[in-house]
Amino acid sequence: MKLIIGLGNPGGKYENTRHNLGFTIVDHLLKHYETVTENLWSKQEKLKSEVAVFDWQPKEGKAERVILAKPQTYMNNSGMAVQLIASYYKVAPEDIWVIYDELDLPLGSMKIRFAGAAAGHHGVESLIEKLGTDKFWRFRMGIGQDDGHVSGDGADYVLGTFSGHEHGKLKELIKHGVGAAEHALEKGLEAAMNRYNTK
Repeated sequence: MKLIIGLGNPGGKYENTRHNLGFTIVDHLLKHYETVTENLWSKQEKLKSEVAVFDWQPKEGKAERVILAKPQTYMNNSGMAVQLIASYYKVAPEDIWVIYDELDLPLGSMKIRFAGAAAGHHGVESLIEKLGTDKFWRFRMGIGQDDGHVSGDGADYVLGTFSGHEHGKLKELIKHGVGAAEHALEKGLEAAMNRYNTK
């Protein structure tokens, strides 16, 4: 069983912001597995999240249950929701994959890694605190500027929307995020790292 979390903030106000890239990618991932008439997302008040559950059938081997989730607790309290989901479904930390925006990586780049510090990302800080461990997988999706510097307040930047000239790179990044998650489900996380981690 795998628990794949997209981090973001609930509500229309935040829908297209850089900080909601995790939500966007799990939405696109789920679209591959639902029919036009069916929406698998369901709001689970007790888990403080929107949740979708489906079975991934790899080309080889047996099917595996996949739980997608979008915490509705706001970014800085994401750990509360993830702890509830992991406890309810009995998912070990090493089977939790977290997809989120990463200011320290340029827009369009991505890095999959296991464990480590939060690097200033408050959503990841919350997960480490509530889970009591840093031993979970991260899909870090770059939203920073090419020179690695963000002018002004970083909080204003992540809560801003993508500008017109960024949409091409954004589209590719979403495609890579979805592709990396699917590749990891199909062939394992090491294979996904080798294929999708930006050099």
